Amino acid sequence: MPNESKFETATLGGGCFWCTEAVFDDLKGVISVESGYSGGTVVNPSYEQVCTGRTGHAEVVQVTFNPEAISYEDILRIFFTVHDPTTLNRQGNDVGTQYRSVIFYHDDQQKKAAEKIMKEISMERIWDDPIVTELSPFSAFYMAEGYHQDYFANNPEQGYCRVVIAPKVAKFRSHYKERLKK
Repeated sequence: MPNESKFETATLGGGCFWCTEAVFDDLKGVISVESGYSGGTVVNPSYEQVCTGRTGHAEVVQVTFNPEAISYEDILRIFFTVHDPTTLNRQGNDVGTQYRSVIFYHDDQQKKAAEKIMKEISMERIWDDPIVTELSPFSAFYMAEGYHQDYFANNPEQGYCRVVIAPKVAKFRSHYKERLKK
């Protein structure tokens, strides 16, 4: 096992945290993924509070990864392929500021990397519309309630999981076969 002090953290919001967590859980080099809330003003909010859209928090995942196995830039490239970064405060049928596309950078190096990747993605014209992903400094992460953790893995037959998450995970797995955990 690599030295844990060398692990890094990425905090990303790409709509519903269940979808984002399910993708990053499968990725080589990722040590852990936790669903939670970040970017708002309410300390230790509940899911119900965040769902009102009045806390300022986004649903996010906090990804702990080994930079010797996967770079922060690659984490971001994958992030931009598994959600739509061009819709303001929305992912599919999920609407509200809590579903915004956001990168919470932990230091200047992450900020510069995010700016670089966002510029690259924009220049590649992968999306018809401009990227509206928010880039903000990280301040706090509040872990979501236990039933939100590993939601897709624990509830694969639930309707939302079958209709929304499973197709995203299948697309990710087919596109990034060589990057999957065994």
